[in-house]
Amino acid sequence: MHIRDGSNADERSAAFFGLGMAKHMRQPVALLCTSGTAAANFMPALVEAKLTHVPLLVLTADRPHELRDNGALQSIDQNRLYGTYTKWFVELALPEATDAALHYIRTIAARAAASTQAIPAGPVHLNFPFREPLTPEPIPGQSLPPVAQRDLTAWQGRPDNSPYIEVREAPISVPDLMTIGKLVDTVRDVRRGLIIVGPIEDPALVEPLVLLARYLGYPILADPLSQLRYGNHDRSMALSSYDAFLRIDSFIESAQPEFILRFGAMPTSKPLLLYLKRYASCPLVVIDGNGGWEEPTQLASALIHANPAALCQSLLSVLEQSDKISLSQTWVTMWQEAEKVTRQTLQNAIQDFSEFFEGRVFTELAGLLPGGTTLYVGNSMPLRDLDTFFWSSEQHIRVMGNRGANGIDGIISSALGASAAAAQHEPTVLVLGDLSFFHDLNGLLAARLHQLNLTIVLINNDGGGIFSFLPQAAYPEHFEQLFGTPTGLDFRLAVEMYDR
Repeated sequence: MHIRDGSNADERSAAFFGLGMAKHMRQPVALLCTSGTAAANFMPALVEAKLTHVPLLVLTADRPHELRDNGALQSIDQNRLYGTYTKWFVELALPEATDAALHYIRTIAARAAASTQAIPAGPVHLNFPFREPLTPEPIPGQSLPPVAQRDLTAWQGRPDNSPYIEVREAPISVPDLMTIGKLVDTVRDVRRGLIIVGPIEDPALVEPLVLLARYLGYPILADPLSQLRYGNHDRSMALSSYDAFLRIDSFIESAQPEFILRFGAMPTSKPLLLYLKRYASCPLVVIDGNGGWEEPTQLASALIHANPAALCQSLLSVLEQSDKISLSQTWVTMWQEAEKVTRQTLQNAIQDFSEFFEGRVFTELAGLLPGGTTLYVGNSMPLRDLDTFFWSSEQHIRVMGNRGANGIDGIISSALGASAAAAQHEPTVLVLGDLSFFHDLNGLLAARLHQLNLTIVLINNDGGGIFSFLPQAAYPEHFEQLFGTPTGLDFRLAVEMYDR
C-alpha cells in the first residue's frame, strides 16, 4: 500500500485540506496532529465532514493517562473530543512492541478506515496516548521481544500488502419490489411530476436519472452541485434557471405539481423551497442514499433509503416492461420554455448592464473553463450567483463546495485539497468572497508547500455582501458594523507573502 503524506503548519487548515482531498477522491484521508488545542482545531472540518458524509480518519496524539487532569503541559480532555461529529471513537492502548499489540493496532486500523466509508460515510477518531521517549531510542539493558516465527504476519503484514483484516460493507441497495411497485403505481398516474436533485457526488446517478426523467416526462430541477448541469449527457430535462423563474407568481400558479421525487440534500434555492411550501399537499418522496435524514423541509410524504442510481435503474426497468406512460408534453414544454426565456433574459440583461457585477464572474467562467475542471465555490453569495448565472454546459465541470454546515471557514484549504487530489492536467478554480478568503488566509501556505495548481477568483465587496439582501439592511446606522463587517484589507499583500 502506498501512502501519500504531506504537512501543514495550521491544524484547522490541514483538516479542511484533508476534507477537500477526501471529497474529490471519494476515499478516506487521515489527519494527524499532536495533543491539546491542536486537536481542537480539527473540529470545524469534522463538522462539515459529518454533515456531508466525507470519510476522514482523525489520529490525535495524547498524553498518557498518568499525565491527564493534573496540569501537565499540552494536555486537554480528548476523550470523545468531537462529540457526535464522529461516527466512532477509540482510546488506543499504549503502544507495545509485541505480537498481540501489533495484531490489535492493525485490526483497529482496518476497522477505522472501513468505518469512515461505511454508510453513512463520515469521520472516525482514534486517540493515541504516548509515553516518553517519543522516538525509537533503545533502553539500556532491554531489547525488543523476539519475533515469534509462527506469527510473522503481525510484523510483516499480509501478502501483497493487503489489509490485515478485510472489512466488507454491503452498500445500500435498491429497495424491495413492494416499494418499487408503489412508486410505479404512483408515477403511472401522474402527468405533472418533478424531479429535484440536490448536491450529490455520485457520477453513476447521472445517466439513469436522466433516462428516468425523460421516460416519465418529469423536468429536473438540478442544483449546481448535483453534477447534472454540466457534461455531454442529455441535459434537455435538466433545468438550471429555476431559482429565477420560480420568483414569478404567474408561473408558479400555473405549475402546480402532482408528484415530486427528490434525490440528495435539499438544493440551495430559496424560491424552490417556497414553491414546495406553496404546494405542501403534493406528495414528495425523498431518496436518501446516505442512510441519514436529508429532509429539512418537513414536507416529505415518504423517505426511502436506497442507492439512488440502482433505484432509478430498477424503476425504469419495471416501467419499460409495463404499459407505456402517457406523458404531458404541455407540462414539460412549460418548464423548458420558462428555462429558455429566463436564460435569454438574463443573458440580455448582463450584456446591457454597463457596470461589472458579481454574478457576471460565473457567466464569464462558463465560457472559459475547459472540460475536466473542478470548480470549488464558497458559500453565501458566490454559491447563489453560481446557481443563477452558471448555466448548463456540455463541458464536464465538477462543481464542489462545503454545503454541510455552510460555513465560510476553510474554503481555501478545501479547494487546495481538491487540487492536490485532481489529476495533474485537470485545473481547479476557486470562487469565494473576501470574508471567506480572510478566514482561511493560512490555507495559502499549502499551495506553496505542495506546489499546487489552484486559480482563485476573489470577489472583494469588502464584507458580507449577502447580508445586504436581508431586512437588516434597512438600518444603515448599524448595518455595516454588525452585518456588513468590512475589513478594508488589501489581499494582494497576503498573496505576495505566500509567494503565490
